Amino acid sequence: MSEVLSFAHGGPVAKAEIKSCPEDFRVTEDLGFSPTGEGQHQMVRIEKREMNSDQVATKIAKFMGLKRRDVGVAGLKDRAAITQQWFSVDLMGKAPPDWSELECETEYGGYLKVVKAELHNRKIRTGALRGNWFKLILRNIEYSSDLNGSVEKLEQRLEQIKREGVPNYFGEQRFGRGGSNVAKALQMFDKKYKPRGRHERGLLLSSVRSEIFNHILSHRVASETWNRALVGEVYSLDKSKAYFHQEEIDSEVERRLREHDIHPSAPLWGDGELESSAAARELEESVVQGIERFADMQHGLAGARMEHGRRSLRLIPEDMSWRMLDGVDSASNLELSFWLPAGAYATVVLRELIA
Repeated sequence: MSEVLSFAHGGPVAKAEIKSCPEDFRVTEDLGFSPTGEGQHQMVRIEKREMNSDQVATKIAKFMGLKRRDVGVAGLKDRAAITQQWFSVDLMGKAPPDWSELECETEYGGYLKVVKAELHNRKIRTGALRGNWFKLILRNIEYSSDLNGSVEKLEQRLEQIKREGVPNYFGEQRFGRGGSNVAKALQMFDKKYKPRGRHERGLLLSSVRSEIFNHILSHRVASETWNRALVGEVYSLDKSKAYFHQEEIDSEVERRLREHDIHPSAPLWGDGELESSAAARELEESVVQGIERFADMQHGLAGARMEHGRRSLRLIPEDMSWRMLDGVDSASNLELSFWLPAGAYATVVLRELIA
């Protein structure tokens, strides 16, 4: 159902392979806080390869004699990657276990390693993370004639992304295999599909909101307003879920936009009224009417009591750096590092760079 999303910087300038192996896609969680060093909970930092976060949490629960829901984790990380993230358990007055006994390897080259374990005063809450560090290797880069690419243009695009950011789309992972989640959600709204528990129901509802958001953002990218204010805009604070509405565009708003302190936003659709007004609201209401089965989506989200939220239209990678691994002339492999806030996707950064 998803449309082809608009590019902000003219489309990819090269072709390359990503995730050739898990070592080429490294993710390190940034909770934004450190363990307290005391308390009845224990935080465990795990490095995993070819395992997803839920599998690790299930192993920890079994190891500790707990239920899966008793294991705290802030966010889910890719299976096809090497990732480090924190998990937490309630020791319930018991001595900490020997966490080395949890370590394991799988027949497919996967592994689970315990990096460290420290006491903490509470369970890690879902979503309670600041962001993630990414270290990626793009292999076998081709500067094809159809993309009119070159090493120089690749460098220029990297500089442009670092300076201006990219559209903050939801990545393909949000929509399930083959983008099937939105179709399943519509079947759920029609009572023709029953989700397997609350977790899947939440995923399906989120996919519908993400679909609507991506449509609005794509329209604003095409009209070159994704990084500029409209009258009646709702602004998202940088690296925050907080936002505010302001009818007029004044010099202070323009300054904060230039400095990336605030960003234009679009709705995460739900029940109730849009927070935007004037031109911003007119655009949002106009775009959604062009979405196939939008009325069914709107009715389903309202029936699920999903409240309106907002998400930034602009994503600024922080501490972005890169180096060509094979020398400037050949440049067939690129190492790229950056930090993204929670909820942002590395793949939407890459789509503005490579095909």
